[in-house]
Amino acid sequence: MSRVYNFSAGPSCLPEEVLKECAAEMLDCNGTGQSVMEMSHRSKAFEPIIKDAEAMVRKLMKVPENYKVLFLQGGGSTQFAMVAQNLGIHTGKAAYIQTGVWAKKAAAEARHLGVQVDVVASSEDKGYSYIPKVEKIEGDYDYAYICLNNTIMGTHYEYLPDTGKIPLVADISSCVLSEPLDVSKFGLLFAGAQKNLAPAGVTLVIIREDLICELDKCRAGTPTMLCYKTHADGESMYNTPPCYTIYVLGKVLKWIEANGGAEGMLKRNKEKADLLYNYLDSNDGNFYHATAQKGSRSLMNVPFLTKYAGAENEKEINDKFVKEAAAAGLVNLKGHRLVGGMRASIYNAMSLDGVKALIDFMKKFAKEN
Repeated sequence: MSRVYNFSAGPSCLPEEVLKECAAEMLDCNGTGQSVMEMSHRSKAFEPIIKDAEAMVRKLMKVPENYKVLFLQGGGSTQFAMVAQNLGIHTGKAAYIQTGVWAKKAAAEARHLGVQVDVVASSEDKGYSYIPKVEKIEGDYDYAYICLNNTIMGTHYEYLPDTGKIPLVADISSCVLSEPLDVSKFGLLFAGAQKNLAPAGVTLVIIREDLICELDKCRAGTPTMLCYKTHADGESMYNTPPCYTIYVLGKVLKWIEANGGAEGMLKRNKEKADLLYNYLDSNDGNFYHATAQKGSRSLMNVPFLTKYAGAENEKEINDKFVKEAAAAGLVNLKGHRLVGGMRASIYNAMSLDGVKALIDFMKKFAKEN
């Protein structure tokens, strides 16, 4: 079977060049006669793999020297707890901007752990279809929290709130290295790898060193494994890390570098997104429309509805779209249940040709329906 265009929100498509490299090295990586899946994480064979991956993160994201780069497990959702347990330790108060499901879940987890959460802004009033403008966050907060790109709702921050001395924490799972980002503006960044970096299994954390505290300074009851210092001191190998995922991540980072780095990814992603949004905003007969408001639209995730939205036969039309698209080699376009319709996730590895193929199919489907 030939390769399909995979529009999944995650796990998502990976660069074909990387997949071929991994396949070629599956039985013998770097002349070791073994797969990375079999290597001891303490071995001399694996050491350069994790060291090179960290070096590439630092290079591509221009990470300042006073930040630690960690490769952790548990996905972005575990970070909801770790952020609260490690940072919410002085006043026990945190400010959250609620722009979708993941920010809402992060706030709920912090509350569950005893942090006083102040939702300083929310876009829930309009179904999280926009990013609220918060110029400045002030107060005695231990940290302020945002989700930079909202996978489900297809929204993205086009600005950063001014938090002054309050550490800004951001979930960048679905937009990491899709564009340049000034790491120095944040106290902590985290990203589940399964959208832009690698298969599921590793979570990238970039944390300013002054925010790393001893276990006994974390919130009461924090497990050893959920203390950032545990992993900073252990150089991401306190326990067995997800070795193979880190290996793939390193290869994806080299692919990003070869394609212009973060700046190159922005150019690539903007071209794809502009093409798709322009079609959605001006398509024949207004058959489709994007759900995210202009000025808040994601370059990574594009949810859209048909003119049948709200009609009795909406589900029938949506199911037909997804089924016929899959038959045409365009897979995983079903929208999230909270938004409905369809969703095209066009992460770094998605090609311009893939987006063009999607638009051609959308034109054909609109004409026939």
